[in-house]
Amino acid sequence: MRVGEAEAYASKAGTEVDGRNLSRAAVGAETRAATGGETKPEAVQGLLEAALERSNMMCAYQRVVDNKGAPGVDGLTVLELKAWLQAHWPKIKQSLLAGEYMPQAVRKVEIPKPQGGVRTLGIPCALDRLIQQALHQILQPLFDPGFSESSYGFRPGRNAHQAVNAARGYVADGLRWTVDLDLEKFLDPSSYCPHIHEVVANRLG
Repeated sequence: MRVGEAEAYASKAGTEVDGRNLSRAAVGAETRAATGGETKPEAVQGLLEAALERSNMMCAYQRVVDNKGAPGVDGLTVLELKAWLQAHWPKIKQSLLAGEYMPQAVRKVEIPKPQGGVRTLGIPCALDRLIQQALHQILQPLFDPGFSESSYGFRPGRNAHQAVNAARGYVADGLRWTVDLDLEKFLDPSSYCPHIHEVVANRLG
């Protein structure tokens, strides 16, 4: 996102992000940090401060609790998170603002696939999920407007049904090729396809 585009989006969105009114300084910091040019330390700090603002953290906490989910490597459940935060949050917040916070390891869980094999999932601890959600709520409104109109996964206001409808439109237009690409194994030599790699490389610039 270029500077002008980010400023235009911030102007259009006002100072409200995810239902919360942010200060002019926080919005300006978010805009500068989303530009694609040099990222100034004060802009990054402004984004972090906006993420750690009380109303944003309360919203993030509620979403983490609503999502439930299994505990991470520390065994702390989302139901136990509130009491833990009441005792430890000031120190955690200080370490985040100082750039000293270190996320915990991710718990590995393997889920069997219907066609055989397993799908590996990584489960962060509840605290790290809370911090990730808080950052997500600040960063998503800045970066999402720059994503492709053909992208439907894990974006607000978009879903699989819309992707299916778009695919039907492509078929109606006479298009017949479908490419199923697993990004995790894109560079795996055993699945290397020179033509597909060349096409994707060209699209990515």
